Amino acid sequence: MKLVILDRDGTINHEREDYIKSPEEWVPLPGALEAIARLNHAGWHVVVATNQSGIGRGLFDMVALNAMHAKMNQLLAKVGGRVEAVFFCPHTPEDHCTCRKPMPGLFQMIGQRFGRSLDGVPMVGDLPRDVLAAQSVGCEPHLVRTGQAATMPESELQALRQQVAGLTIHPNLSAFADYLILREQRVQGEDGPVTTHTGEIS
Repeated sequence: MKLVILDRDGTINHEREDYIKSPEEWVPLPGALEAIARLNHAGWHVVVATNQSGIGRGLFDMVALNAMHAKMNQLLAKVGGRVEAVFFCPHTPEDHCTCRKPMPGLFQMIGQRFGRSLDGVPMVGDLPRDVLAAQSVGCEPHLVRTGQAATMPESELQALRQQVAGLTIHPNLSAFADYLILREQRVQGEDGPVTTHTGEIS
């Protein structure tokens, strides 16, 4: 099974400094839902791994979180996409849990749920803690320059590259999806030119 793991806030949807607390505040980034749909159509099973400390901080509850994800699923369905499951950590840093990224707990849960090793499974997020968590369980780490990574200086990106072996950086989730799909097509050696969603041929 082809599995890919996505961060949520800053990767799929816009981020807020005061946390995403309601379905109304959950707004997808341009092209992100379509990117997930393209991954699905290429045979990828998409799961989400997200820190949601707003629950532990008392800013919203499980009803609100479920409503956010119901909105995400409804919008995805309209463009022909889907997410298999959302794995989330509700804890604050003070809880010292093992599931809050960069700790590996969420990823271990994903491996157990799907009954497989995560070695080489692509994971993408917008924060160092995302790729550090991915690295800790053997995932293939990817960073998107949306969310908080949009303002990371080049010096921090270089330091992260040195810390996380094999890190690949993309402008956004759409570019990440194209990267995976085109790479697989090239590996399979499909005949003829490869066309991306932007109309480019390579």
